Amino acid sequence: MDIKLINIGFGNIVSASRVIAIVSPESAPIKRIITDARERNQLIDATYGRRTRAVIITDSGHVVLSAIQPETVANRFVVSKDMAGEEK
Repeated sequence: MDIKLINIGFGNIVSASRVIAIVSPESAPIKRIITDARERNQLIDATYGRRTRAVIITDSGHVVLSAIQPETVANRFVVSKDMAGEEK
């Protein structure tokens, strides 16, 4: 089994296979998801005190906050998938 990892900034990494969505934190529903995850102790703050720019939702219900743009995270995700296809 080959595990793909995605860098979400500041040396923090998440498993690509566990990611369901990468979204912007601006909307009220996403803010509610963050609050709910905090109450359930399933919030992971990987911003290092910086402004949250991307919210990563995993299949386990964990919510990861990142200080890099959602587009940047998504591009890293796509590049990782492309590289995996070339290696085979």
